[in-house]
Formats: sequence, structure tokens, C-alpha cells
Amino acid sequence: MLRKPKADPEVVDRLTQVTEFDADIVTRIATVGTLVNIPGGWSIIMESTPADSAYIVLDGTVEIRKGGQRLASLGPGAVFGEIALVNHRLRNASVVASSPISAVRLGEEALRDLLEHDAGFADTMRSIAEARLGAQ
Repeated sequence: MLRKPKADPEVVDRLTQVTEFDADIVTRIATVGTLVNIPGGWSIIMESTPADSAYIVLDGTVEIRKGGQRLASLGPGAVFGEIALVNHRLRNASVVASSPISAVRLGEEALRDLLEHDAGFADTMRSIAEARLGAQ
């Protein structure tokens, strides 16, 4: 008998503190996502590579870079890596941990499930992607 995965209570707590997602989507993210800890200075996403995941920052900061130029710095509650997944394209920027970070990693299948089953979450992800693409 397969066990249904449970939401990580630590992830639920941090997502509730740093995002404006409702309780149902927070629980779903904490169930399908994976908590990752990444050292400062590490490259998380490389420009012009295929997309396989998106991230929600819980603690720390990341720097978004395109062509080696710094575009933005994102902190707790920020989502990154979603543009390539939502728009089915190669990564349009690189992301480097400016400090040690903890984040929820949403693999392609998990993100697709969230987008298909929660219209509000899907609208939020599309709005973030459109805003970022418009700012570049």
C-alpha cells in the first residue's frame, strides 16, 4: 500500500510567513515540493538551459543575472525559475545564491500539477512570469 506524502510542517510554516498563498496551496506546495539548502555563491539555474524546476525562497537571497549583468535580487517569498516552465522555453537568466538559502524546489511535474489544479496559483505564476519578461 502506497502512503500519501505528507506536508513538511517546517515548509508549511515558512511558506505561510513569506508568501500570500492560501492555506490549501501552501499545504499542497509543502507536500509536492522538496526543501533544499544551497550554499552562498552556488549557481542554481544557468541561462539558456532547459527548465526542470522552479523555486520559492524561504530564507536568504538570490541574484538574477542575464549575460553576466545583475538584473535583480530576490529574497524570502520570491519565486524563480517559473518563466521557462510556464512558457515552455529555455532559461532566460541565471540565478546565483547571494547568501546561503533555503527554498522549496518544485520539479516540473509538481509545478504542472499545481498549475492544473489551482487556478489562483496558475494566475499568480503567469503574472510573475509576464511581469519579469516585461521588465527585461
